[in-house]
Amino acid sequence: MPEADKDTPGEGVKQDLQLLEASAREAGALALGYFGRDPETWFKGKGSPVSEADLAVDKFLAEKLRTARPNYGWLSEETADDRARLNCRRVFIVDPIDGTRAFLAGGDEWTVSVAVVEDGRPVAGAVFCPRREEMFVASSGGGAWLNGHPISVSDKAEVAGATLTGPHSIVANKDVVAAGFEGTDILRSLAYRLTVVAAGRIDVGTARGGPSDWDLAAADLLVQEAGGKLTDLSGRNLIYNRARTGHPALIAASAQLIGPARAVLDELIR
Repeated sequence: MPEADKDTPGEGVKQDLQLLEASAREAGALALGYFGRDPETWFKGKGSPVSEADLAVDKFLAEKLRTARPNYGWLSEETADDRARLNCRRVFIVDPIDGTRAFLAGGDEWTVSVAVVEDGRPVAGAVFCPRREEMFVASSGGGAWLNGHPISVSDKAEVAGATLTGPHSIVANKDVVAAGFEGTDILRSLAYRLTVVAAGRIDVGTARGGPSDWDLAAADLLVQEAGGKLTDLSGRNLIYNRARTGHPALIAASAQLIGPARAVLDELIR
C-alpha cells in the first residue's frame, strides 16, 4: 500500500499536494526546454494543437506520479483514456500544458495543471505558470496559496464594475459590456483564467461549454479554497472522473457575486 494511504486522510492529502507541487515544477522546467524553439506540432480532434512538448511533459508526469501512487487512476489530456480509472477512488487529473496555443505563440500564461480527485471532487491541486514563476496550490480544507502566500477571491458583490475574463466572444460581447462588466485579458489557459479569480485579480471567470476535467480540476479546488465557487449555469458543482469528461458552460466568482453574474450571463455563454 502506498505511503500516502497509510496515514490519516489529512496527511495523505498533504503528501499528495507536495507530490503535485514538486512534479508540476519539474514539468514546467521540462516544458521551458521546448518553449520558443519551434517544437514539432500537429492537430487533433477539433483542430486543437498538440506539440512534442505536450507529449514529453505528459510522459514525465505519468512516470513521476503513477510511480509514486500506483493505485491511483489516471486521466490526462494527452493519454489515451483508460476507463479503469472509473473504478479508482482517487485519480490524477492532468493537463501537461494547458494553453498550448499560448505556449506555441510565445505567450506567458500557459500552465501545468495537476490534481488529485477523490470520489469525484478535487482534494489537492497545483497550477504552475512557469513563465510568470507562479505556483498556485490548494488542498481540501487547507486553503489556496500562491508562492507560499494565502490567496482569496475578491470581495466584489455586484456586476457593475466587476472585471471579467473569458474567451473573446464573451469578454467583447456587447450585452456583457452593457450589463456593466469590465473586460480584461483574454487568457488562453483556462486553468489560469480560473486561478486568477481565486487570486482575487479578476472578479469573474467564464468558459463556454466544452471544457474537460483536465482543464478544470486543479483550478476548481483553488477557487473553492480561496472562498469562491465554480459552477455550471444551474449553480451545480462539477463532478470529475466520470465516463464523459466534458462539462457545460461555467462561471467562477466569489460566493456573493456568482449568483448575480450567473443571472446576467446565463443566456450569453451557453
